[in-house]
Amino acid sequence: MTRLSHAFSKPHPAFVAFITAGDGDTAANLDALVAGGADVIELGMPFTDPMADGPAIQSANLRSLAKGTTTQTVLMIANEFRARHPDVPLVLMGYANPMIRRGAEWFAEHARGAGVDGVICVDIPPEEDAELGPALRAEGIAPIRLATPTTDEKRLPSVLDGSEGFVYYVSVAGITGKQQAAIDSIEYNVSRIKQHTDLPVAVGFGVRTPEQAAEIARVADGVVVGSAFVDLVGEFGTDAPAKLQELTTAMVAAIKQARS
Repeated sequence: MTRLSHAFSKPHPAFVAFITAGDGDTAANLDALVAGGADVIELGMPFTDPMADGPAIQSANLRSLAKGTTTQTVLMIANEFRARHPDVPLVLMGYANPMIRRGAEWFAEHARGAGVDGVICVDIPPEEDAELGPALRAEGIAPIRLATPTTDEKRLPSVLDGSEGFVYYVSVAGITGKQQAAIDSIEYNVSRIKQHTDLPVAVGFGVRTPEQAAEIARVADGVVVGSAFVDLVGEFGTDAPAKLQELTTAMVAAIKQARS
């Protein structure tokens, strides 16, 4: 069983926590998420034009890039994380340019060497899977696809074809952190996706509170939280780890209680 499949086979929905690499004390921040009980870690690769992200993650990208964070830095952070946490799944999330500028094979090989389990590339659509997907699969890394409220029945099969690990359902047709979809819409679309795949479906975008996480946990296989954590890093700096662990603990408790 892979680390990702194990994370989604627990008695409760998986909690997926996102922070941006190079923003704040990333190692301490990642350790805090794990200590709080996160089942999967998403590590954002900073990019100059993060078109799917709202103000919180945009700001985190700029803070990270201002410190000189590169793709090599992200891979080093991932490698050190894997040494400290051999059993916690790690997913890189970002945009095509940093992933393929040296070649998809280079990126996939080095990501595997760093212990990465999956990759979410926001701006390579399924129709262009050949740009990155085959290289990731060859290295045993799951290409994790995004589905949205506008992914209709005609296009959904192409989104799911070749997706591995889990399906990331983007609950709003917009950017991260700004609003949350109605639970009826989330439940309908998660159910619709699951009619076409056996992969777990995790829901993200706009989830900021334990109450929201619990509501989603009742209908999905996983809950993704990003902007709320990134805001804490931006606000508290080197004091962020304690805040991150506290919020993670609250999120995980709410998710576990949602199915009890």
